Amino acid sequence: MKRFCWLAFLATSTALIAHGAEWKFPCPEKEIASYTAYHVHEPLRIDGKLDENAWRKAPRSPRFQDIISGQPALHDTFAAVLWDEVNIYVAYHVEEPFVGASFTSNNAPVWQENDVEIFIAGQDAYYEFEINAFNTTYEALFIWTDAYERGGFAASAEFERKKMQGFNGVEYKTHPRGKRLGNFNWHFPGKQTAVFIDGTINNHRDHDRGWTVELAFPWKGLATLAKADGRSLPAKEGDVWRMDFSRFNQYKEAPPAKDSGGWVWSRHGVWDSHIPECFPYIRFTTNDVSVAKESQHLSNPIKQ
Repeated sequence: MKRFCWLAFLATSTALIAHGAEWKFPCPEKEIASYTAYHVHEPLRIDGKLDENAWRKAPRSPRFQDIISGQPALHDTFAAVLWDEVNIYVAYHVEEPFVGASFTSNNAPVWQENDVEIFIAGQDAYYEFEINAFNTTYEALFIWTDAYERGGFAASAEFERKKMQGFNGVEYKTHPRGKRLGNFNWHFPGKQTAVFIDGTINNHRDHDRGWTVELAFPWKGLATLAKADGRSLPAKEGDVWRMDFSRFNQYKEAPPAKDSGGWVWSRHGVWDSHIPECFPYIRFTTNDVSVAKESQHLSNPIKQ
């Protein structure tokens, strides 16, 4: 039997939904995206170029849409996910006519310029990762306050209370589960990141084609997120993780377009990435990526 682990849903909300109660979150429940992440048998080279055959065969997400309205984004953006027994691999294709970045020190506020982001949710905690075109990263790990003591986080040296800061989302301040505690100095152990720029960064005298991002997150680094429900690391056939994929820009499409500047795989309905219930369902299969449907393939990666 396939194992479906519904992560990041509150126990109370799950019970209410099971009894037909009203959906309480700003994303339309029926619109939450789902995706199948295929297996690869050889490790991927993390260089940002996405030129391996596995990426060319991997299913791609739909074109990203506005985080609030769900309208198609101005520039093409899509993501893809693969995995093996060591890592989860994530790729982004970012169409960008003027690639730019300024921050070069990791954990700088890269959200203040153009970036792409990924969130990975466990039952009682979730991880945030951001990266700009300079391959500068920002990370944080959030624990739901109601699980901080109960889930054993308080007893861990890396999450002792003095290292945690209170957090209540961005615009969605009424999450049914309440507030979170954030460790803004937490770093995913063993992660690999790379960016490839198809153009000239910070040069507006020409037009660029964009940039691609390639990431590897070791399964063992997900132990903090997996412990609440004892899920398997690496995944087993049919396991489901909640993962969010987004792109944020310092520019917006001109009116009358209603461009918030935030584009996502699956819309949230509000300007806030910190809503795990809105994250796409990523189902992991042990089937090799070679069997993925041709119509879903990465048919137009940035040419090298």
